[in-house]
Parts: sequence; C-alpha cells; structure tokens
Amino acid sequence: MSAPVYSIEFFPPKTPEGMEKLRHARRQLAQLKPKFFSVTFGAGGSTRDRTLETVLEIQAEGLSAAPHLSCVGSTRENIADILATYKASGIRHIVALRGDLPSGMAEPGELRYANELVAHIRETTGDWFEIEVAAYPEVHPQARNYRDDLLNFKRKVEAGADAAITQYFFTADAYFNFVDDCMELGITVPVVPGIMPISNFSQLSRFSAMCGAEIPRWLTRKMEAYLDDSASIRAFGLDVVTGLCEKLLSGGAPGLHFYSLNQAGLTSTLWQRLGLQ
Repeated sequence: MSAPVYSIEFFPPKTPEGMEKLRHARRQLAQLKPKFFSVTFGAGGSTRDRTLETVLEIQAEGLSAAPHLSCVGSTRENIADILATYKASGIRHIVALRGDLPSGMAEPGELRYANELVAHIRETTGDWFEIEVAAYPEVHPQARNYRDDLLNFKRKVEAGADAAITQYFFTADAYFNFVDDCMELGITVPVVPGIMPISNFSQLSRFSAMCGAEIPRWLTRKMEAYLDDSASIRAFGLDVVTGLCEKLLSGGAPGLHFYSLNQAGLTSTLWQRLGLQ
C-alpha cells in the first residue's frame, strides 16, 4: 500500500491584498511539505488568469501545483489553449471538474460533463497530466440519486482519471460506504477525502447548503450552543475534524486533502495534531 498523500487547496484571490495574504499563508503551509497545492477555477473560468498566476507562483517557489479546470462555459479550443499553457509551464497535475454555470450564462459550452473534460484532456495531452476528479460521498446536489451519481463518477474514471478528491463531509461512514460501493463497481483509483476545518459555523452552513455537504444534527446543535464564542467553536471544530481524520486514516484512506480557505492556522494545527509526514 502506498504512503498516504496530503495536499492543500487554495482559491485565487481577487485583490492584491488577498494575494499577499495567500503568499503569507502559503509560506507557512509549505513547511508542512504537502504533495501539492491545488488552486480553484471560478464558474465558467471566471478566475482563469488568477488561477494561472497563482499556480505559476507556486511552481516558481519549487512547490507542486495542481490547477483546477472546469469545462462549463468553455469551448474545446479554449480548454486546449489552457492545457497548452499549463504544459508549457511544466504543470503535470490537473483537477478536472464540470464546474458551475455562471449567473446569466445560458449555455454550458461544448463539454457538458466532467467525464467529457477528462476524455478531452487525454485526447489532447496523452499522459502528460495526472488527472484528479471530484467525488461525492453524500451525493452531488444536482444528481438524481445516489446510484446515478456513482455511475457518473465511474464514467470520469473510465475516461482517464487517475484519482479523486471528495467533497468535504463530517461522517466517516459516508466515505467508507462510498468507497465500498466504488469497489463493487470495479473503481479502484485512490479516493482522497476532502477535509474542511471548522472556524466559523455560519460560513460552514452557507458552504454546505451550496455544495450539498451534510452537517450532522448533533454537530449543528453543539455549534449553535456556542453562539458567538468563536474560541470555543474553533477548539471544538479542531477536535471534531481531528477525530474524523484519525478515523479516515486508520480505516485506510489514501490521504487527506485540506480545504484551507487561504488560511494557514487550522490546517497547520490539524496537520500537527495528526502527526502527518
């Protein structure tokens, strides 16, 4: 069995001040020596240039970067241009996603689904890129049902994905059940759990409502009881997420992918608590 792989996600800042804050956080997180930093890609490619800028900065610092690439709202030619730019820059790792249709955009573009994007990347660049895709242990919010979502994931793997990163979750059994169901369908690529540190419960609630991640009732009730006591929320959140990560790793998860929200503190603390190498 391969050694677990640990990675950290950023989003491209919108302002020079945000970019400077990210540089500071990245310097701290780089000391943890993650396998790679991923950088998100806005709806319809709305942050394309900022994603590229952030990724190239990471590469220039001698670190490994994996840009996200979404196909909604893009053409095959546009995506081929982006891939050529990344290839010329020495990027070897892509997180391939369908993405969300931007507000006001009527047509999804030439590639409608992530499996079509993965196939297009393989057709145009061969094996140059290691391709990660998304997985949803608690079901994609737009999927008709669990089975359809699982089959959709299988299509992405069959199109050429090397591994997957999950949406975040707080129930370990949701992940393990998903992996078992994948195995029954012959899906054997590594499925790395996505981990969301908890610092602000109202923010977490908004994110979860948008992406379909379930916050268990007991967790919601406990967080609500803390009201505006941010220190208690942070401490409790660290305990909850540390325990989740320990369960996942002891149960055989092939690594962890941390959604840092461009902050170093919580991810660093979790990393140290878990003794990750």
